[in-house]
Amino acid sequence: MKPLGRHVLAEIYGCDFEILNDVKKVEEIMVNAALESGAEVREYVFHKFSPQGVSGVVVISESHLAIHTWPELGYAAVDVFTCGDSVNPWDACNFLTREFGAKDMSAQETKRGILPGMAPHLVAANS
Repeated sequence: MKPLGRHVLAEIYGCDFEILNDVKKVEEIMVNAALESGAEVREYVFHKFSPQGVSGVVVISESHLAIHTWPELGYAAVDVFTCGDSVNPWDACNFLTREFGAKDMSAQETKRGILPGMAPHLVAANS
């Protein structure tokens, strides 16, 4: 495979209800997780669900961080996708785990890219 990026999918358990249900706090923690991992933040959007839960995305120059929270379960589903070698997605996941007051995190990393024999088709920009 010609690797283009690293994608970490994290299940974060035992998180603080109040943090996971506070859209501004989740936004602040996610943006800081991106910065802590060395990423360059481009933009972000977060939404608070009723009666509870937050979803959001931080777009970084190196790809993205995304989250969906279930405060009533103390659970957050997170994915961190980074391209290049300058950002470590595990730094962001570990930061999130700490800042959410989590008791446990389970995560796996998948290399993303072009598989052998799957040559990309080049497409002209204005065709």
